[in-house]
Amino acid sequence: MITLQESLRGLFYAPFYAALTMDAFTKEGVDVRFVSSPTPAQAMEGLMAGHVDVGWGGPMRVNQAYQQIPGADFKCFAEVVTRDPFFLISRQNLGTFSPAALVGPRLGTVSEVPTPWLCLQLDLRLAGVAPSRVNRVTDGTMAANVAALRRGDLDVVQVFQPFAEDLIADGFHLYYAAAERGLCSYTVFYARNGVIARKREELSGMVRAMYRTLAWVAQAQPAEIAAAVASYFPDIPSSRLEASCARYQALGIWGRTPVLPRAGYERLLEGLISGGFVAPGTSFEQAVDNSLAEEAIAEIGPL
Repeated sequence: MITLQESLRGLFYAPFYAALTMDAFTKEGVDVRFVSSPTPAQAMEGLMAGHVDVGWGGPMRVNQAYQQIPGADFKCFAEVVTRDPFFLISRQNLGTFSPAALVGPRLGTVSEVPTPWLCLQLDLRLAGVAPSRVNRVTDGTMAANVAALRRGDLDVVQVFQPFAEDLIADGFHLYYAAAERGLCSYTVFYARNGVIARKREELSGMVRAMYRTLAWVAQAQPAEIAAAVASYFPDIPSSRLEASCARYQALGIWGRTPVLPRAGYERLLEGLISGGFVAPGTSFEQAVDNSLAEEAIAEIGPL
């Protein structure tokens, strides 16, 4: 038995939900008990206490654990979301994305989790723009910021799906899909070293299941992906769920294999460090174990 925990409910986690609904883990001989973290910030507590075996979430959480929790010994061992799934949506058509153009407009950034802003602020720095120059509203939830955009109290908002798709359908403008920056590791399986050692056979089955699921997601029709995850998002209309999945699929946010690329990890880490979230941060060698993913690919072959 593996207790598997989500950190928050998000549509960009679609391959995980699809694996659950399609019994991908069971087919690999693994009995999975699925639970949810009380809050994203508490995601590591259950793993440290031994109540949870495996979490899914960002390498950001692994870096945060090494920074803040004595005795932390986590490894990221299977990547699923390999690009940033957040968007900037604007009231006016701002043309081609330019970080410098974010100086001036009222920008509502994500408050629920830190990673979206940490990644965006690095985009600004790399373009020679000091993040402090951005007129940023930091305390609104995505839902509150969407409402403020509709009222005209904000000019640009940072959101994930289906908020982005809702706004685009209502005539607002897609200014920036953060996935376009390239590899930026966003969601993985992670566990403590002792769990990986003790339950390696079961974790191998989980990684094989995700490898097969990622291959299915890559070739599936968006309507099929939407149907596979619909039970986890009962309040989203099927047409909006399908459109959201279609955009994510086209942007390539989901990896084709569970191997976590060094380039994606290091792009994320650079944002965590430059944004002051961690210092000095956790190296790829300390935070990542690709051996389970590599074994799955060698066993199953190309998909």
